[in-house]
Amino acid sequence: MYPIDNLYRGWRRRPDAVAVEDGTRGLTYTDLVARVEALAAALQERFPRPQARIGICGYNTIEHVIAILAVYAAGHSWVALNPRNGKPELDAIIGSTRLDLIIADENCLDRFTLPDVPLILGKTDGKRTETDIAALIAARRGARPKRHEQPLDAAQTIKFTGGSTGRPKGVVQSYRCVNTSIASYLHHFRFHAGDVNLCAAPVTHGSSHYLLPILSVGGRHVLLEHPRAAAILDAIERQRVTTAFMPPTMIYAMMAEPGFAGRDVSSLTHLQYGAAPMPPDRIREARAKFGPCIEVIFGQTEAPMMITCMTAEEFADERNTASVGRATILMDVAIMDDKGRILPPGEMGEIVCRGDLLMNGYLDMPAETAKTIMNGWLHTGDAGAIDERGYLFIKDRIRDMIISGGFNVYPTDVEAALVQHPAVHECIVFGVPDDKWGERVEAVIQLKPGAQFDEGGIVAFLKERVGSVKTPKKIHVAESLPRSAVGKVLRREARRLFAGGA
Repeated sequence: MYPIDNLYRGWRRRPDAVAVEDGTRGLTYTDLVARVEALAAALQERFPRPQARIGICGYNTIEHVIAILAVYAAGHSWVALNPRNGKPELDAIIGSTRLDLIIADENCLDRFTLPDVPLILGKTDGKRTETDIAALIAARRGARPKRHEQPLDAAQTIKFTGGSTGRPKGVVQSYRCVNTSIASYLHHFRFHAGDVNLCAAPVTHGSSHYLLPILSVGGRHVLLEHPRAAAILDAIERQRVTTAFMPPTMIYAMMAEPGFAGRDVSSLTHLQYGAAPMPPDRIREARAKFGPCIEVIFGQTEAPMMITCMTAEEFADERNTASVGRATILMDVAIMDDKGRILPPGEMGEIVCRGDLLMNGYLDMPAETAKTIMNGWLHTGDAGAIDERGYLFIKDRIRDMIISGGFNVYPTDVEAALVQHPAVHECIVFGVPDDKWGERVEAVIQLKPGAQFDEGGIVAFLKERVGSVKTPKKIHVAESLPRSAVGKVLRREARRLFAGGA
């Protein structure tokens, strides 16, 4: 079975149900399958042999979803190009992948330098003359693609990680890897035909992992091309959204939206966050405001999305508030010391995992792959511990741990206390070289609307909660925190911008 077979499963179950919509347009399962197959057939005409690399650059549009599914149906490899990335990063990704074709929404063409490969337009306003998806579908309507029998370790998707500094690393995700991700979602969250999934996070990244699980059961996707807090809340109310994935920053923005208390979010059963930790007090606040629907997933591009997860029911146990859940099916998770020994429950070390979710490796980077996957274990670079019940608790990226005055300081511990201050909306904590302390702790905060900055008051507040060693020696204020293309706050970028009062 291949990932695309999940689309056909949903189609057979609910051919006349709406599969995907964007607020003004909608496609039934029958419509969606017809368009996907026609485009897949057109792609196979250009590339009869499987495993062509096709880059897709777009926001959350129907055309983007059709293109991804058509690449899968054609037996080719999808290369995700997030238009929210910087142009130099996208150019580097495109250059390192040696693409055979690019499909791009017209409003994304300024986000990268077009290489010497064919271009197909996705969503278009008609100003350009290149062939678009709609024309290819119209020309090949009724055609069906040939099914290429591929080994399960063949490349289905290539996504990039670590491109903000140095050479971007292309993560090769196999058919097996994508199948495992789909099975994990269906097993742990029990999606069903009544689920309405809101694609607010980029379809190039987090939201893509929900496409086929929801389609497999006959559910519906609602796409937001411009996912601002008010628009997200509007969609939840209007479309009776049950499921949504987003980074914590997006959840914070919704909770801070004026008039949130009057919003009807009662339809939500799975409001899932990932990509960054959420402090326990923010989790409690989210559960109070959204109801018992908060869930968390922990994963990496190298083991996409679901190494561990925690369901809404598990979050009801206060012992689990700071956890990211237990290992998902077909995955083994452990804590390892720097000598490669598996540690017992409760001991801190590096989080490692193995199983069918793991990537094949980094594209054309065997040395990097060998440093990341050793003896079958993927080394995540995250520090954490597993309790006696099997629940994983993450501290930080190992490289982000601060050693100040001989003490280990985990930034997330400080951040969890800092966001409890009534003036602080969001924060990031990092270490700075210091002649006296070795490293000193500093922080950048984003204030809540109308709040005043009182550094002395915040310092006193923190000393009561985390002690003097962990309390930042300097607190900076920013109108907004530096973020990645998927909304994650960037610790290293904050350190570069603000360390030492820069």
